[in-house]
Amino acid sequence: MTEYTNLRLDKRGHVALVTMANPPANTWTRDGLLALKALIEDLNADREVYSLVLTGEGEKFFSAGADLKLFAEGDAAVAAEMGRRFGEAFETLAGFRGMAIAAINGFAMGGGLEVALACDVRIAETQAKMGLPEAKVGLLPAAGGTQRLPWLVGEGWAKRIILCGEQVDADTALRIGLVEEVVGAGEARDRALALAEMAGNQSPISVAHCKRLIGAARERPMADNLPIERELFVSLFDTQDQREGVNAFLEKRTPQWRNR
Repeated sequence: MTEYTNLRLDKRGHVALVTMANPPANTWTRDGLLALKALIEDLNADREVYSLVLTGEGEKFFSAGADLKLFAEGDAAVAAEMGRRFGEAFETLAGFRGMAIAAINGFAMGGGLEVALACDVRIAETQAKMGLPEAKVGLLPAAGGTQRLPWLVGEGWAKRIILCGEQVDADTALRIGLVEEVVGAGEARDRALALAEMAGNQSPISVAHCKRLIGAARERPMADNLPIERELFVSLFDTQDQREGVNAFLEKRTPQWRNR
């Protein structure tokens, strides 16, 4: 199996469990970001993978984001490369064709929260803390935080978290829409895996099309997206899974998806 720097991959049926493993705080490095991009591209090419779960190693950190030592010298060239690597990695994750679920098992700060924002759904353990504290050290969230956070929580809460540096606990995150569910300590990974299994009961091709359309709702007017919605619906009739899904329903049996 391919090795990915600071990441551990465990395939469980049609689910890919990805664990950020760079102790003590699961921080992102240049090589780790390159590895994440490569890993997601490999999963996209694997027709047997329908969904993924992302979590952090250990009990304290999901991810603390970038290692600030990288920026201590004020080197703009280093900043430019890291910004590019963060963007490429997290945008590749956001574009994963299946469902991506973040199992937030501890502190998710800076790039650690931004990688969770690039997932489709977020499940947080009760002790988790989340924030984008970049402005406290003279930086700004440059891996999608200023764009994805307002979409989830609204402009006011995004400004509290980014401009005021406010950290939110799991219950607050649930209330404002930053996460979709809160579970007990040590339970996020299993709950995320269960949700991924639920997504695996759906046609993976249908899921990919639906995900694309839901994302498009952020970017274009509804009038532009409705014709695309109908076109993608019709395109499913060129797939084996469409026929399998309908016939399995009529025959009262579980469909056997082939992702084709």
